[in-house]
Amino acid sequence: MNTADTHGSDRTGHGARGRDAFREANTVGDGVHADDASREAAAADGDRYEDPGNAPDQGEMELAERHALRRVQGLSTELTDVTEVEYRKLRLERVVLIGVWTRGTQADADNSLTELAALAETAGALVLEGLTQRRAKPDPATYVGKGKASELHDIVEATGADTVICDGELTPGQLRQLEDVVKVKVVDRTALILDIFAQHARSSEGKAQVELAQLNYLLPRLRGWGDSLSRQAGGSGGGSGGGVGLRGPGETKIETDRRRINDKMAKLRRQLAHMRTAREVKKDVRRTREVPSVAIAGYTNAGKSSLLNRLTGAGVLVENALFATLDPTVRQARTPDGRGFTLSDTVGFVRHLPHQLVEAFRSTLEEVADSDLILHVVDGSHPDPEQQISAVREVFAEIEAVDVPELVVVNKVDAADPDTLRALRTRYPDLVEVSARTGQGVSELVTALAEALPELAKEVHALVPYSRGDLVAKVHEEGRIISEEHTGEGTALHAFVPALLAAKLDEYTPSGV
Repeated sequence: MNTADTHGSDRTGHGARGRDAFREANTVGDGVHADDASREAAAADGDRYEDPGNAPDQGEMELAERHALRRVQGLSTELTDVTEVEYRKLRLERVVLIGVWTRGTQADADNSLTELAALAETAGALVLEGLTQRRAKPDPATYVGKGKASELHDIVEATGADTVICDGELTPGQLRQLEDVVKVKVVDRTALILDIFAQHARSSEGKAQVELAQLNYLLPRLRGWGDSLSRQAGGSGGGSGGGVGLRGPGETKIETDRRRINDKMAKLRRQLAHMRTAREVKKDVRRTREVPSVAIAGYTNAGKSSLLNRLTGAGVLVENALFATLDPTVRQARTPDGRGFTLSDTVGFVRHLPHQLVEAFRSTLEEVADSDLILHVVDGSHPDPEQQISAVREVFAEIEAVDVPELVVVNKVDAADPDTLRALRTRYPDLVEVSARTGQGVSELVTALAEALPELAKEVHALVPYSRGDLVAKVHEEGRIISEEHTGEGTALHAFVPALLAAKLDEYTPSGV
């Protein structure tokens, strides 16, 4: 899912690290401070940036790389002269949208088609037209009715579209029969989202997860037509199993394809299991130290990555697009009273998130289920934020995260409608309103987050001799200090610390306490 933003969430928060509420931005497990890492990268790129302080962060470089090969609207691939082949231009794929409206209001149907248009544009297409049809249920043959399918064909011809995108998941039969009518490629909502994920995945784990989801989607949709049903020889050429007519039953091409896909899926699952083990090791280290974990989750494009950048200066990629970031990012931070915890940015959710993606990304989504607190980020500028909240909570239920404490954070309040905000306040009285772009409300979010974090297990009163300064340093690093006083005998501490550290401080606890 990663996590981009519109309106009230852009990259302006990256440079405000000195004013950020949290004091650290370390990648968990690598021990490299984010600011130090930036300086080292800038020093390595000294030939490119005269002033290392102006070097772009990782997110900005990823965004520049993603836009480096963008196609240009209005430029055509068609050639009028074959000698001009070296000068041809790329053209955006031209698409027509179609949706079936089975329940809800017309506004709901319009919002759903608007979201589909945003998905299509994120995938690199040019949306020409959008249609909706009111039906009790999708047509089992062509998804839309016979008359609407004929109308769709006429619109495709009139606009010169080369693709039709349906706002729903089509069965293999619906996909094939609708293509026969409209005479162009047909793509459903699930395939479109998978295509976006394939474009945006960067890590080896993310690419493996996306490939697994695509194969899961493709397996039941292999088409058995024409050459795909040709028999393969059951034996050596000319023998009883592989003569002129390939006499034996042999194996069909579609069966071979299915076998290869199943083998590939099994291999990907093994790879993901190994990657999951590495993540579990890091989690175990944090659990041993009793470091609370906070997961930033929410609808795609709600501003999760921008909020992470605002809180920690993480410098992750931010783009005004759906599913801009997929790979989870974990950063370490501290509350104003010194309590350490981790913040993890997760993949964004969407209405009708494909089941294949939930299964493939389950190991990543477990970051949410295993967290101590969920920051549920809501796009306050969206026409229907409550519907987004419902969609996200449906995914929470699917990954068994409904019992994790949740703090609702309404982002982009600088671009939100006041009536929408009032309705959200009535429905969710404990919500926090912020703007990741301007920094509005961030201090209130920090306070609410610190109050919602679980308290450390042990309260200690200890008089630590000056020779054990290492223990005092650990209390500062892992615990929450209530009071600290330097006396003639040592450092008097009153703090909440993890159980393991409390055991080491037991021998320095005064007998009267």
